[in-house]
Amino acid sequence: MGEQPIYSTRAHVFQIDPNTKKNWVPTSKHAVTVSYFYDSTRNVYRIISLDGTKAIINSTISPNMTFTKTSQKFGQWADSRANTVYGLGFSSERHLAKFADKFAECKEAARLAKEKSLEKMGLANSPSQESVPGDIQSPMTPESINGTGDELGVPDLTPNSESQSEPSPNTQTFTHSPAITKHWEAELAALKGNNAKLTAALLESTGNVKQWKQQLAAYQEEAERLHKRVTELECMSGQTNVIKSQKTELNQTIEELETALKAKEEEMEQLKVEVEKVNRLQEQKDSLAWKLQETDDRSKELQTQLANLEQRLEASQVEQETFRKDLKTLLEVLDGKIFELTELRDNLAKLIMGS
Repeated sequence: MGEQPIYSTRAHVFQIDPNTKKNWVPTSKHAVTVSYFYDSTRNVYRIISLDGTKAIINSTISPNMTFTKTSQKFGQWADSRANTVYGLGFSSERHLAKFADKFAECKEAARLAKEKSLEKMGLANSPSQESVPGDIQSPMTPESINGTGDELGVPDLTPNSESQSEPSPNTQTFTHSPAITKHWEAELAALKGNNAKLTAALLESTGNVKQWKQQLAAYQEEAERLHKRVTELECMSGQTNVIKSQKTELNQTIEELETALKAKEEEMEQLKVEVEKVNRLQEQKDSLAWKLQETDDRSKELQTQLANLEQRLEASQVEQETFRKDLKTLLEVLDGKIFELTELRDNLAKLIMGS
């Protein structure tokens, strides 16, 4: 049971201005996933798009809807139930054409489903038939929200493995810490995304619990009424064949109602499991946030150590430059003294030879 994604793409979402009915108002700051969903329980098709936890598109496709291409990369359709007009801006003409083709397929399927439904209603309204209540509306499950798109990518979080020079041990620690921080930030972002989707599904499902209970109570009352009807039909005489046929149909209806009740109980159990998953994801998010804070503190400490090392290196370079200048001056003085001694030696040698 429930809805299943049949096609997903990415586009910028707009709605017509409710005041002017002319200007487009963007409902998303960037391109978001827009998906077609098929509800096998109610045999309907819907277009759904989420921006975080907010549903910016929730449009049920009907046979009288029309998707219009207004440009090479933009298309629109009117939803009378939502009392608005939706617009989608695609990255290429190919994606627009693919979305329009899928819209036409879903529209045709909705038309055929409506014709079948009218035929069933015509049979149900005949004197020899008993009307039965409709199917229970099935909410979106977290699995259906996480439908895959055709343009999604995964960012590359691998840090650079080479450097221009061989750093000191402290510098190596500082170089790798941002990579670890980015890795944890990516994990935290992924967990936040999954948490938001699960929370949205849980909120929507929780909002329908009261309606389910009312429908279940109505089904139980309907089942009791049908049981009484079966008893009355069994007591009647003169229409044995008709009674048997109606009894079979009523029994089938009761079985369908019991199956629906059982399916709803299973969905409630699945929702409990999803709540437990959300709680575990929240704990993982808190742990990663603490590790990220610890990494930030360590990064600041390493930055301080690196600044101190740079200051010490600069002071050492200044001292070396001063030492070189002093040594150069000393060498110049020494060269002068050697030259003077050489002249003195030559003069003494001349004196000795002259005497």
